[in-house]
Amino acid sequence: MLRRTATLAAIPALLIAVAGAAQGSTRIAPPDPVATVASHAAAQSSAEQKRIVSYWTPQRMKSAMPLTLTKSRPAGKSIPPSAGAPAVVEPMRADSPGEPWTGGGDVVKTTGRVFFVYQGRNSSCSGSAVTSANKSTVITAGHCVKLGGQFHTNWVFVPAYNDGQTPYGTWAARSLLTTPQWNASEDINYDVGAAVVNPLNNQRLTDVVGGQGIAFNQARRQQMYAFGYPAAAPYDGRRLIYCSGRAFDDFLLSRGIGLNCNMTGGSSGGPWFLNFSEATGRGTLNSVNSFKYNFASFWMFGPYFGTDAQNLYNTAQNSALT
Repeated sequence: MLRRTATLAAIPALLIAVAGAAQGSTRIAPPDPVATVASHAAAQSSAEQKRIVSYWTPQRMKSAMPLTLTKSRPAGKSIPPSAGAPAVVEPMRADSPGEPWTGGGDVVKTTGRVFFVYQGRNSSCSGSAVTSANKSTVITAGHCVKLGGQFHTNWVFVPAYNDGQTPYGTWAARSLLTTPQWNASEDINYDVGAAVVNPLNNQRLTDVVGGQGIAFNQARRQQMYAFGYPAAAPYDGRRLIYCSGRAFDDFLLSRGIGLNCNMTGGSSGGPWFLNFSEATGRGTLNSVNSFKYNFASFWMFGPYFGTDAQNLYNTAQNSALT
């Protein structure tokens, strides 16, 4: 996840939800539904795919660093007196601030860790396999595919990662995509990314792990569940963590939505679901972990999924694998 600060500094790759978005004030671009989605070729050849998959040894995965972006409170803004850290943590409840997911279901297979190299460092985020025409689309945060003007390299998705285990394999990205606004100016309101992953053992991603539904331009302030693999203290990236509660609108610097959530760096790009069923582990993806403010670690924020996020998804899902 990215954190935002008045002076932005690149921090290890797990906390990076908002950090890379801006230096100083937030840059907000108007919606542009006809703007071209940014796309970057990744592992196009079988030799390159094998090289990247081989690169990500269990040790490199375990030692990958989280990205961190932070933001300080703007002048003249204050935190409502009613806002504060969540109450006592209880398992499997409607207002979880961040605890291990023990419910099973499809969310375990469709959510995974994302690994990549950022500025020469092995780094990590989170992502989700979604239903798509090419059966190969992963949704994540924009800063989990590109940050500081450069697309990441050696990018892979590891569904159902668990304490070093990769039960469904390591999937190398064929192409990386992000919204035009994130690509142009790292506008945090459009911090959405996607990857189209290559087949593995002649199978496509969602044929192996399934895919979550996805929706756009939905009503705000609904009950939501967020998932990810936070790797910065007090978490270690070894297991799937979730938060849940009613979303609220960011009243400070973005047009995004927020949740009470203690997840840390590395959870960036993890899915937020509407209509989530604890029984089946299925829901409708409608945002991703994006950033935190450095004065409110108990809040997580994600971008509102509007027309530009929809254009990104459509471009990704219609991307050919050959």
